[in-house]
Amino acid sequence: MARMTAARAAVEILRREGVTDAFGVPGAAINPFYAALQASGGITHTLARHVEGASHMAEGYTRARPGNIGVCVGTSGPAGTDMVTGLYSAIGDSIPILCITGQAPTAVIHKEDFQAVDITSIVKPVTKMAVTVLEAAQVPGVFQQAFHLMRSGRPGPVLIDLPVDVQLTEIEFDPETYEPLPVHRPAATRAQIEKAIALLDAAERPLIVAGGGVINADASQLLVEFAELTGVPVIPTLMGWGAIPDDHELNAGMVGLQTSHRYGNATFLESDFVLGIGNRWANRHTGRLDVYTAGRTFVHIDIEPTQIGRIFAPDHGIASDAGAALELLVEAARELEARGALPDRSHWAAAAREKKATLQRRTHFDDVPIKPQRVYEEMNKAFGPETRYVSTIGLSQIAGAQLLHVFRPRHWINCGQAGPLGWTVPAALGVARADPEAQVVALSGDYDFQFLIEELAVGAQHKIPYIHVLVNNSYLGLIRQAQRAFGIDFQVRLDFENVNSPEPGGYGVDHVKVAEGLGCKALRVTDPAALGAAFEQAKKLAAEFRVPVVVEVILERVTDIAMSVTNDIGDVTEFEEPATEPGHAPTAIRPLKV
Repeated sequence: MARMTAARAAVEILRREGVTDAFGVPGAAINPFYAALQASGGITHTLARHVEGASHMAEGYTRARPGNIGVCVGTSGPAGTDMVTGLYSAIGDSIPILCITGQAPTAVIHKEDFQAVDITSIVKPVTKMAVTVLEAAQVPGVFQQAFHLMRSGRPGPVLIDLPVDVQLTEIEFDPETYEPLPVHRPAATRAQIEKAIALLDAAERPLIVAGGGVINADASQLLVEFAELTGVPVIPTLMGWGAIPDDHELNAGMVGLQTSHRYGNATFLESDFVLGIGNRWANRHTGRLDVYTAGRTFVHIDIEPTQIGRIFAPDHGIASDAGAALELLVEAARELEARGALPDRSHWAAAAREKKATLQRRTHFDDVPIKPQRVYEEMNKAFGPETRYVSTIGLSQIAGAQLLHVFRPRHWINCGQAGPLGWTVPAALGVARADPEAQVVALSGDYDFQFLIEELAVGAQHKIPYIHVLVNNSYLGLIRQAQRAFGIDFQVRLDFENVNSPEPGGYGVDHVKVAEGLGCKALRVTDPAALGAAFEQAKKLAAEFRVPVVVEVILERVTDIAMSVTNDIGDVTEFEEPATEPGHAPTAIRPLKV
């Protein structure tokens, strides 16, 4: 029989479960695992500067490619508690990551030993499984179960806590005979799908709402095929953005309170039927439910049975993996097509396209300081359909989602439910690590950028290039905008006169100097006419030096971005005049019709 330490067995299982990369910070209680990691080889480890950063790197890594599971490693004390935000972010967005923590010896866990903490109790609400392994012989089974749970049903994170003595104990384990457990995902029945199709066929103005579950199931092609067969326009959610290309004739735009399009909301308001696939009816998408649901029939398909009816009761609910459901939906639609029994939806789809060509937001402004809308216009010009965008929270994300274009699944990598500040830098590094040849472009406001700014050094040390567009108005912009309802502008300003750096002109932190001090390249732009050249220069610097490149854009101090409390287009506050001539929105998906 093969004998090895439990730590070595854990590493061997990681390899056989397909893990090739890990992110973390070593410490005394996890050093046996690190020793096994080095001895085994085959897994590239990226040293983070902060353990929360490592957890977000693991998230970005998972989100970048189908089948990826990011791994983050640290001690159970401060490292494990630092990972909580990453676990919360992952569970909220159905992202499988594995956190491995090193714990104090089993004999002293209960004696308040140095950095001993009941990490499993702390993280249980934000994981699918959290366990401290007290018997070394259980390590292989716990890791096997962890991967099974992460991949089965609604994906999500797991934490495994390993006392240092458990890691060092020798056990019998033969890696050559190890096999991953079969993955379980619920699948729709033909009867369930036929009822959904019947409800769809009875509608005059149906829509498909495609959520992140379509991306997780790697089912975007099936979604597009079903939409094309039936002629039904598609509304992607923020997490499902990219499941159907923005320039596809059946992409009707996004709906919601913030990350939405004027034409998307207008089309939704005219619909009479909604088929939701792999979505959870998030409140930033639905707004007030009385407006969202009024006059519409709903079918909801989701992999998690308890999601059905959680927000509102659909007319028909199906617990199913999005891919399995779409396979049956395509099959049923093909049969109807062969019999000539599919309704003609061409007029409804044409009406959606007409709105897309008329209800547009203006992006072209020549103002100095720069208006943020112009930044996204220039990004559309500079970065092509192969670009992987990464963003988390704030007015930068909201405006980006309103104005940027995404054409492929997993090319908008976004933290949706949790939205923690600081997520973007480490997540972008994880994405770039997962797809080294990709053009990765991160998008942050100045406050998000500052939260985990030290992780830029990780990109410099490990030669992980990407471009970070930093829109700087030296404000907590989204919170300032929310404070309008209270008539205050309180504790949201970040500006000050920097005694060491007059260059930012009263905007406070000199992000260029900080980025350069961390080993990266950085540019500052103050004139909108210089944005295009700056983005091109950033591409060249990233390719030449293989480090992150920051493009800081100095914005006007106060800009309010369009948003609302309902998805009724009449309720949305548009703070800028809409586009009224083609030159106002030159990078719009469809040329503006006036």
